[in-house]
Amino acid sequence: MSKVTPATRALAAAGVAFTVHAYDYDPEAESIGLQAASALGEDPARVLKTLMALVDGRPVCVIVPSDQEVSMKKLAAAASGKSAQMMKPIEAERVTGFRVGGISPFGQRRPSRTVIEQRALGHDQVYVNGGQRGLQVRLRPADVRDVLKAIVADVVA
Repeated sequence: MSKVTPATRALAAAGVAFTVHAYDYDPEAESIGLQAASALGEDPARVLKTLMALVDGRPVCVIVPSDQEVSMKKLAAAASGKSAQMMKPIEAERVTGFRVGGISPFGQRRPSRTVIEQRALGHDQVYVNGGQRGLQVRLRPADVRDVLKAIVADVVA
C-alpha cells in the first residue's frame, strides 16, 4: 500500500502536520468509518468519515464523526441550500477521483464545498481518510477546517 496519495500530497503542499496510519480495510464492513475506528483502536468520534452529497444538485463534501449520521435538512441549511441528498457511489468516485471507502476530503479531482461537523473541532487530533482504502491521516481538526475552507456547522441527525 502506498502512503503517498493525492490526499497526502495535498496536505504536504499545504504545510500541514499529519501522520499516516494504515489498517486492515474490511470491504464487508457495515460501516467503513466504524471499522476504521475499531482497527485503529480509536474512539469513533475522533475518526471522521468523508461523505459526498448533493445540495441543490451541487456536490458538497461532508465530514462527520464515524458514529454519527448526517441530517440532510441541516446539511442543506449549512450549505445555504434548500435540499440535500447523498451522492450515488459511482458519482462520488467520478467527482472525487477516489474509490468509495477511500474518499478523502483532501486532493479531490474537483474540490467541492466542504462542511465539517462542529463537534469534530472539539478534539485535539482526528483521523480522516488518507485517499485510499485502509489509510487514515491524523491531524488537528482546525487544519482540516482551514485547508478545506470548510463551513463549520451542526449537521448530524
